[in-house]
Amino acid sequence: MSDSTVLPFTVDIPDADLDDLRRRLSTTRWPDPETCDDWSQGMPLAYTQELANYWTHDYDWRRCEAELNRWPQFRTRLGGIDIHFLHCRSPQPDALPLIISHGWPGSVLEFRHIIDALVDPVAHGGDPGDAFHVVIPSLPGYGFSGKPAATGTSVEAIGRLWGELMARLGYDRYVAQGGDWGSVITQSIGQTETLHCAGIHITMPIVSPDPDTMSNLTANEQSALEGMNHYAQWDSGYSKQQSTRPQTLGYGLADSPVGQMAWIIEKFWAWTDCERNGVKHPENVISRDELLDNVMLYWLNNTGASSARLYWESFNNPSMDPITMPTGCSIFPKEIFRSSRRWAEQRFHNLIHWNELASGGHFAALEQPEVLVKELRTCFRSLR
Repeated sequence: MSDSTVLPFTVDIPDADLDDLRRRLSTTRWPDPETCDDWSQGMPLAYTQELANYWTHDYDWRRCEAELNRWPQFRTRLGGIDIHFLHCRSPQPDALPLIISHGWPGSVLEFRHIIDALVDPVAHGGDPGDAFHVVIPSLPGYGFSGKPAATGTSVEAIGRLWGELMARLGYDRYVAQGGDWGSVITQSIGQTETLHCAGIHITMPIVSPDPDTMSNLTANEQSALEGMNHYAQWDSGYSKQQSTRPQTLGYGLADSPVGQMAWIIEKFWAWTDCERNGVKHPENVISRDELLDNVMLYWLNNTGASSARLYWESFNNPSMDPITMPTGCSIFPKEIFRSSRRWAEQRFHNLIHWNELASGGHFAALEQPEVLVKELRTCFRSLR
């Protein structure tokens, strides 16, 4: 592939890879069960075995593969890395180009429930003036994108690659959206791609709590600080490992599908708004098949180590530089890091949209797809 070629891409996993997965699942060496009756030590053994049994005997990868192939997919080389992306053009000729970035442990499949409504609002009861041409890349080292062979693929580098991608697709003016690492990448785009990116929307603004507000915190700000403290004490072990020794972790994730599954799905328990009737469970908000579909993009492409390396590159040195580009923020109550508007205004100097939602968590596009679509339409309407 030359440095500027854009080639169509179709997902077609060999049967041998699926047979190997089932073989590995059937010969899993299980640990002893947790000594508590909840998820506080990690993904419980009984649920892990139940899910692994379903994965072995009932899960249908070809269903997911057919869904992926329903959308136009491509690969192109950027920065020496083959980048996989979905490119869904709207039937509306004046649609606004939008690039959406996922994070870890997500994938392009996070956006399966919002693509069609963004691309063709008329078919979903919306206004044709809210249409988007949608571009959704797999991050370097994730999904069907290539894996960086050297250091340097930081969130800032990825943000610049996304600018190159949009230019290569012929989009001189566009907007950007993201959550998790995608939020950090989108904020980087807001700093570096100012000639062509007209605005950004994020669900996890990276800001520092304003020290001047500590004596008169709102209830939401107090809750946000408590959430940050909980994350630091009980929920951040994965990030310490991935940001310091991703290669060591990668040996286990590359060899054990159950290990890869548990490493990912635990976060869908921890980071989603999934409590119903006093019971917190990821399948309360995301289906079993959808959970495993996402895991499959990591397992089939052997990206346990390569995806974790983004933490080694970027986790410990996030940019806090001011952003003057028009910015919208949608704050979901179970997000890992939440900000108040006055905290955000210390960094984002041109907030064009701010909304604090009633429900939803870290994976907004999966948990609250209709809400997120409405947020994006509202945020970017003034930039068309």
